[in-house]
Amino acid sequence: MRSAHAVQRAAWPDVGGAVAFLEQVYAVAEADARKLRHDPVILLTRAVQPALWLLVFGQVFARIRGVPTGSLSYLDFMAPGILAQSSLFIAIFFGISVIWERDLGILHKFLASPAPRVALVLGKAAAAGIRGIAQAFIVYVLALFLHVDVRPSILAVIGVFLMVALGSAVFATFSLVMACLVRDRERLMGFGQVLTMPLFFASNAIYPISLMPAWLQVISGINPLTYQIDALRTLMIDGATSVFSVPLDIGVQLVFLGLLVWLAARLYPRVV
Repeated sequence: MRSAHAVQRAAWPDVGGAVAFLEQVYAVAEADARKLRHDPVILLTRAVQPALWLLVFGQVFARIRGVPTGSLSYLDFMAPGILAQSSLFIAIFFGISVIWERDLGILHKFLASPAPRVALVLGKAAAAGIRGIAQAFIVYVLALFLHVDVRPSILAVIGVFLMVALGSAVFATFSLVMACLVRDRERLMGFGQVLTMPLFFASNAIYPISLMPAWLQVISGINPLTYQIDALRTLMIDGATSVFSVPLDIGVQLVFLGLLVWLAARLYPRVV
């Protein structure tokens, strides 16, 4: 006859494994986020670019009024796109940290540990999400300074931060895939610089999708940044409505994240 302890273990077969998996993800994310605590100046330097976009580009185009944004002012329309852009520019180069860890011998220790590769990739994605949230806080302060009509709701702010974390995780995982393929810092930086601007301009960050030519609308429709910005605009700006729907925005990004995590976990040892 089976003991009560054995029956309990059979009823909950994966709880211990799930807890261990989450602990491994947390350990990788915490180790990477610790770098941010030791060097917070990097966030201030990376806040320069979104500040320039909002203070210069946004102010000028708000005066021109050449982009039809419906009931929203141009600065209100643009602020969520610049928020997504700032997290994208950080996340797309996240794979460089993996190459540094390889050169320092840290990556070999990670791969020799009992942690599955999926946990290693998810830990990196979570660390990118933490950096994205820190960047989002800075952009939020800038938006309030410029009198952007943000939603006065704690739930909306939390939703924005979660969407930024999810988008950062998507593009950081994409960067990990590139790092596994090119295995060189200079090449990865080159690919990142080539990809960031097409991703940004083939999205709804600074103009509506309806203004794009048909071929660019097709590209925008498969660009995960488009869906991130749509959700951010809906959650962040008072009076904004979603083009696709926020659940669809979240679903598309989760699909991209799942595919990229699977691919990065398969390729992870190749970076060594």
